[in-house]
Amino acid sequence: MSEPFRAARARVPPVHSTPVFRQRTLRAVRRGFTVLELLLAIAIIALLGGVLIGGSAHLLNDQPTSADEIFWKAVQKARKEALKSGHEIRLTFVDDRDKGKAFLVSDGITPQAFPLPAATSFGLTVSFLTTQKGASAILVAGQMVETQTIPAAIFYADGTCTAFRAQFERGGATHLVAIDPWTCAPVLTPPDPNALPAS
Repeated sequence: MSEPFRAARARVPPVHSTPVFRQRTLRAVRRGFTVLELLLAIAIIALLGGVLIGGSAHLLNDQPTSADEIFWKAVQKARKEALKSGHEIRLTFVDDRDKGKAFLVSDGITPQAFPLPAATSFGLTVSFLTTQKGASAILVAGQMVETQTIPAAIFYADGTCTAFRAQFERGGATHLVAIDPWTCAPVLTPPDPNALPAS
């Protein structure tokens, strides 16, 4: 080799030591994901999952609930508040033309409403009755309707409540729900032996 050629070759760095070659080599070696990229992907998946689950739960909970279910929620809340606070809690049914129909749980200071959806409460009246069956009843359209009502059911600090029944009436049809005063749970009544068998 001639002297100028050797001098020119000495000035050119070897190929593997150039910065461009090093970057290409590092890119070829590092083909996986960084921890930051993995955490970001997991966060996005969790966010999308939360939105989808929350949206589907909201759709499922939009089903109209019955007046009986809302009544039992109000009873449970009244009993729980009485146990927690150590004071008497009153449960009433209100029919306000502007606000709609609702069960009202109140300690005398801050009432909490359990509203009935418009579809469920249309034409519905709820009365709280004494536990003496037939104490004051009238026959309306072939249905026995009791008229001796009490203004409110009271829940006490020991977990008991006044002995009462709830009468749900809509369009002449009525049904009664009996509440056990010791447990504030529904009373299961035995079937009527004189009732006609279902055909």
